[in-house]
Amino acid sequence: MAAQLFNLRGVPDDEADAIRALLQDHAIDFYETPAGNWGISMPSIWINDESQLEQARVLIEQYQQQLINRDDAPPRSLAAMIGEHPLRYLAYLALVVLLLYISISPFLKIGRL
Repeated sequence: MAAQLFNLRGVPDDEADAIRALLQDHAIDFYETPAGNWGISMPSIWINDESQLEQARVLIEQYQQQLINRDDAPPRSLAAMIGEHPLRYLAYLALVVLLLYISISPFLKIGRL
């Protein structure tokens, strides 16, 4: 009996291709269901033989762990991003201040009347 292995909704094409290649390399028989014309069906990878389901899940988990380990760079802080492009952030700040002034100034004028 077939069993759903991997839901493909929202999965990038390169990751889906890597999962397909991983299953083929380990001789795991699978098939796919597409999202359909309107995208309302469930795009998934299904395993034909349920006895291979656990092996396939372990392989996918190992692959996903490799993806996580590959991206070991720590996230940049806001100060570091501002330091890289100070003029850009200064322009953003000026734009925000201008928008706030335009939004609030009518209410400040009402208080003076």
